[in-house]
Amino acid sequence: MRIDSVRGSRGVRVIGAAGAVAVLAGVVAAGPAPADAAAHGAKGEAQVQAQIQAQARVQGSGQISYAYSPDDTIKFTVDAKAAPFTRPMPGLSLPGLPTDATGTVKFSHASEGRKTGWSRARVDCMVTGGGTATLTAIVTKSNVEKVGKRFGLSVQQGRGGEPDRLGFGWDIVNFEPRKTDKKGNAVEPRVGTCMAPAPFAPVVEGGFDVVHADLPPLPASVAGAAGAAGAAGAARRG
Repeated sequence: MRIDSVRGSRGVRVIGAAGAVAVLAGVVAAGPAPADAAAHGAKGEAQVQAQIQAQARVQGSGQISYAYSPDDTIKFTVDAKAAPFTRPMPGLSLPGLPTDATGTVKFSHASEGRKTGWSRARVDCMVTGGGTATLTAIVTKSNVEKVGKRFGLSVQQGRGGEPDRLGFGWDIVNFEPRKTDKKGNAVEPRVGTCMAPAPFAPVVEGGFDVVHADLPPLPASVAGAAGAAGAAGAARRG
């Protein structure tokens, strides 16, 4: 874990906590009269949760040590931020997923005597848990990958003197063991949203900040419809 990331991470968390307290205080101070509290409570809570969730993010840049390419220079830069329910998907009743995210990922791999491979990708999904985040991104520019390909990353912010870590969803993971292509090569299946391995590679230079936030509540329209459907089902069973 980089030394300067500790101050930055704590700064983000202090601001986040203060922001949450300020929002809660605003809800209490400027909230409705007691008679109207029930009607407005759910909306106020949703606003608080949305404010907190908007702060979930991963930022940083680091060089990793990869066991199978110990002499190579492999770097990642991540700037990802949660953006729940902003990316509608065909076949889903939700206006997107609670794990929708925005941002960019940059990756480069330099080997002696070989062309440096690089990719730039657009983040589409992120979920956090404590100091760990899993995210996926879709390639927008690259000299080694096909544009439009989704790949997965995981980032862990080191604690207690442990280094930050990063995992990537290729090379040693994400293979279909029961299939080969027409040339007999191993098949790499498509990567779904937020799918990535554990953060297995230590960061040896630079570092990452992971700011966690719980998943947000469902949009009011969807939650209301689900509640109505459940009540109707209970009435039929009764």
